[in-house]
Amino acid sequence: MDLNVIRLSHCQKEIFCFSVPEECPSCGEELRGSRLQEAPVSLPSPLSNAHKTSSCLLVAPAHDNHSREFDGTSDLHTGISNTSGVVYNYTHGGVGRDQTGWERCVSIPLVRPDMFHLLAQWDQYLDRFSDGPMWDPAWHRFDEEHHNCFTFCLQFINSVLAAQGRSSLSRETFTHSFILPRMRRVTKYTTLYQHIQKHRYYMVDRQEDGQEDTPDKPGFF
Repeated sequence: MDLNVIRLSHCQKEIFCFSVPEECPSCGEELRGSRLQEAPVSLPSPLSNAHKTSSCLLVAPAHDNHSREFDGTSDLHTGISNTSGVVYNYTHGGVGRDQTGWERCVSIPLVRPDMFHLLAQWDQYLDRFSDGPMWDPAWHRFDEEHHNCFTFCLQFINSVLAAQGRSSLSRETFTHSFILPRMRRVTKYTTLYQHIQKHRYYMVDRQEDGQEDTPDKPGFF
């Protein structure tokens, strides 16, 4: 997904495409000049480069997905970035500290920018937690169902919550509140992108009072 999706409005239609067509695909009217109802808008991709993030939960296609695309069928892999964009992630070999390989993933901010005290300690928390015996293959074996990459991420988040005197989160609560909304956005964007690739544009009736996507929260903590 290397092209930007743009949205434009004409004859009560919303048209999604990679570039403004010469004619409206609905009515055939020329779209040059000022015939558009509003300026075309570029839709932001739901994917980002994890190595340019700070203190985020990351979701990416599993390493055995050779295309590294969110195709809706492949397994997913999760990790947590430190303040320099190094991604800590748990695998069969223990905790990896990846400086590359997470360039296209879903990024979920965990720390608000004004949480200076927590940001100052984030890397120390992450290193100390990652060095624990729970993630050492000599002590605990990786298990696809019960002791996996998501277990690592959620237990780290709960350890930070405990340090702040806050209640821990269940897997179900965190998944439904923070991960699924963003994964639905990825699915919608990917479906739209693939449709445009095949048909050149996607068109729907314009909704003047349509609901916009809920803005991402600036941070969990």
